[in-house]
Amino acid sequence: MSAAGDERGEATRVLIVDDHDDFRSGLRALLASVTDLDLVGEARSGEQAIGMAAELQPDVVVMDLNMADVDGISATRQIIATSPHISVLVLTMYEDDDQVFGALKAGARGYLLKGADRAELVRAIRAVTSGEAIFGPAIARRLAAFFSSRPSIAPAIFPELTEREREILDLVARGLSNAEITQRLVLSPKTVRNHISNIFSKLQVADRAQAIVRAREAGLGGEGRTGNRPVDS
Repeated sequence: MSAAGDERGEATRVLIVDDHDDFRSGLRALLASVTDLDLVGEARSGEQAIGMAAELQPDVVVMDLNMADVDGISATRQIIATSPHISVLVLTMYEDDDQVFGALKAGARGYLLKGADRAELVRAIRAVTSGEAIFGPAIARRLAAFFSSRPSIAPAIFPELTEREREILDLVARGLSNAEITQRLVLSPKTVRNHISNIFSKLQVADRAQAIVRAREAGLGGEGRTGNRPVDS
């Protein structure tokens, strides 16, 4: 049985997505030379990739990011939403933070830069198939630098709150009203009220004033307003 295959020893089924014919040709030749990888389709656009992924149900999609119609991040998000068992491996020339973190938030399991050698690409396809997350050396360094630069205390602040609730609590501590938070975060008024109610319950505070005190003691709301203003609930 192949180490990269499934329990039945079947080859890993791969869909490649790139709008450059020559690059797809190179990937096609690479996959043809590896016995446990099976090329099942080629897409030239993000929109085409979404349709082909739904139809072909590959194990792995090797995804470019910069395409004319639907970009690779949007395509990844839609593929994962409808077929969460499909692993997406980004293969692109872009390594800026917006692209890297955008792809990871969309559900990509790996991120390589074009120029990766053949062995690295094959290893990455096999790795994401087995559920691993894998990154090229440059991307790994960028991720390490990003997380090492973040304040170590941040994850410990109100761990009982969700990320969105901490974000809203921070805005409350800055003195923003519900209406202002609604506008800032592009949320409905009801959603903001529900989040604030959850925050009060989790922090065991009775009102907004107590929540602000707790938040500022923990270091949130550091850029808050000065002066007195009424608060809503």
